[in-house]
Formats: sequence, C-alpha cells, structure tokens
Amino acid sequence: MVSSILSSLCFEFLDLKLPLLVDSSSNPFGFVSDGISIDNASKSLDLEMNFMYSIFDILANAASGMAVHDDCKLKFLELKAKRTFRFIVYKIEDKQVIVEKLGEPDQSYDDFAASLPADECRYAIYDFDFVTEENCQKSKIFFIAWSPDTAKVRMKMIYASSKDRFKRELDGIQVELQATDPTEMGLDVFKSRTT
Repeated sequence: MVSSILSSLCFEFLDLKLPLLVDSSSNPFGFVSDGISIDNASKSLDLEMNFMYSIFDILANAASGMAVHDDCKLKFLELKAKRTFRFIVYKIEDKQVIVEKLGEPDQSYDDFAASLPADECRYAIYDFDFVTEENCQKSKIFFIAWSPDTAKVRMKMIYASSKDRFKRELDGIQVELQATDPTEMGLDVFKSRTT
C-alpha cells in the first residue's frame, strides 16, 4: 500500500513541468531552499533528483523491509578513513541491520573468521592488507555476504534480499565475496581478488 502511494506520488512529481518550479510566482508548491525560492533550472533539477533518490530509497527499504542503523555507516566510515577497525560484522535484528562486532586493528584474519557464526547469516567488512608485486603496502575493503549452508532458509532469503540495499549504504567497498563456508573466504581467496 505504502509503496503504491509513493510510486504514484513519484510519477505525479515527474509529470510536473519544469517552469512551475523555476518561476516562483507560478510555483503552487512553494518549494524553497534555505529559505530562498527556487528560481533557476539547476536548483529545480537538483530538487527533483534529490526527491527521486529519497523516494527510491524509501521504496527499496519497503521492498526489503530492512532499515540500516546509522552506526553501521559511521563505523564503516571510521574503518575506511581512519582504519580504526580491522573488520566489522553486521547482523539483521528486528528488521534493522546493526553492528554486531568490531575487530580491533591488531586482530587477525582468524579472529575475523571466528566471529562469523557457523549456522547464521551475516554481512561483514574486512580491511585486507597486502603487498603488491612492486613491494608496495596496500589494502582493499572487502564486503562478505556470509550465508552458511546450515543457516535457515528464511534467514538466507532475508539476507539475500537486503544485501544490495545495505551495500549501497557503504560507499567505498572494493571487492565483494559471497561465502557459504570458510573455504570460500580464506586468505588465499582474498589474495586472489587483490590483483
């Protein structure tokens, strides 16, 4: 019901003519930006695009039924910019993706692998350090969709249907892995995906 209302609202908004938004005297909606009437085409287009992105985010959330807690994005940004963590494990709880575990920078890959449950799905971020053939120290941020064979089918479906929406919230992922058992996300797999 909500998504059909938002869809119709979205299409009605697209049918509006640009001059209605540009000319403040004929603007029946009273669009303003920072207290100033929108009076040029670029601001009008920005408003339309921001509105459309907001609608599509709402529709995507409604489709997957999952919200993303703000802490998920904040901790990811800390890992990416400050390298505060080696890994982050996320779980879905009460129709929301939350941070379950944070790995300290000195923790190893084995600590990361041990933090993933054997019979439940998770999302994870791993900051993988490696040395290139030119002997340069580098790192890549991996997104892991952990879905073990022993997990319940319903859980697998929920994680699979929410994955793309969640990944869009984490800007800066360089490599994605989907793993159903530890061998599919071993260190050799990480190394092979860095080239």
